[in-house]
Amino acid sequence: MSAPERPPLIPDQRREMLLKHLRHEGVLSVQQITQLFGVSHMTVRRDIAELEEQGLVYSVPGGVRIASGIRSEPSFTDKALTEQPQKQAMAREAATLVREGMTVYLDAGTTVLAMVPVLAEYGGLTAVTNDFTTVEHLARFRHIDVVHVGGSVEPDNRSTVGPLAAATVRSLAFDIAFVSTSSWDLLRGVTTPSERKIDVKREAMAAAAQSVLVAGSSKYGTFGMYKVAPLGSFDVVVTDSALAQAAADGIRAEGTDLRLASPAE
Repeated sequence: MSAPERPPLIPDQRREMLLKHLRHEGVLSVQQITQLFGVSHMTVRRDIAELEEQGLVYSVPGGVRIASGIRSEPSFTDKALTEQPQKQAMAREAATLVREGMTVYLDAGTTVLAMVPVLAEYGGLTAVTNDFTTVEHLARFRHIDVVHVGGSVEPDNRSTVGPLAAATVRSLAFDIAFVSTSSWDLLRGVTTPSERKIDVKREAMAAAAQSVLVAGSSKYGTFGMYKVAPLGSFDVVVTDSALAQAAADGIRAEGTDLRLASPAE
């Protein structure tokens, strides 16, 4: 006598099983998932979109992956060579929030660095940063007052971090703080693998009337060991238009002002 057929899983059961498999495998293709559960490609796509909107998984070409941890960040040199069109698009979008006469904080990173040529078009700005390369670029524009916060030097990222840098930032006040990150997602917010970077970012946000996260979509769905702030702590999140629609829907459903910047053709 043959064993009775198992009844089909309801969607919530199927998605929970999919999460279990992803925690074990890391990445699965759509084809693998259709064979695993005996469902159509359309059903799999709906499941992925639902889980992605909740911030539980992240779609990749042809499949889906679970959130992945990072233990270190790329060096400034490595970051400077990647995703230039996306960074320039995000820089232009972020700079639309700036008005003449403002005091702005520019966090260390190549994406925020890309804002410098756009900010140079404004008059009466004061720019505060912990990034050495950003200082070098800003120094070319005599109509911008530039302040470097000092502190312990992070050689690979050409920036300053730690208690001294955080104390300087704490003594200032900004109209806008533009914060960068190597890892972010809906569930964990902004994270970093470097404990020394936490306080500088947090103090910049606390000192600002408006906090803006500027981070590429390629960093979405990754996380570091140390939490900086939830996405809801930011007034605006600027990323590039490659962010998956389901992820964007999930972020906006939390009430976040999400702005997607499209690289120029």
